[in-house]
Amino acid sequence: MPKLKTKSSAKKRFKITARGKVIMSQAGKRNGMIKRTSKQIRNQRGTTVMSKQDGKIAKSYMPYSLRG
Repeated sequence: MPKLKTKSSAKKRFKITARGKVIMSQAGKRNGMIKRTSKQIRNQRGTTVMSKQDGKIAKSYMPYSLRG
């Protein structure tokens, strides 16, 4: 069997925790910050855990991930 390739977009965007959850950056913080409230900008800092269903799809893009 040949090696499986990881999707390049997935390896840049997602990270898998030791427990097998998928971490991603917060959505909706690329542009248009003037329109948004300070509270919204503050809450969109950092990362968040992806939902279980979406995480399953994201893990399929990374075949040699820890808990893929």
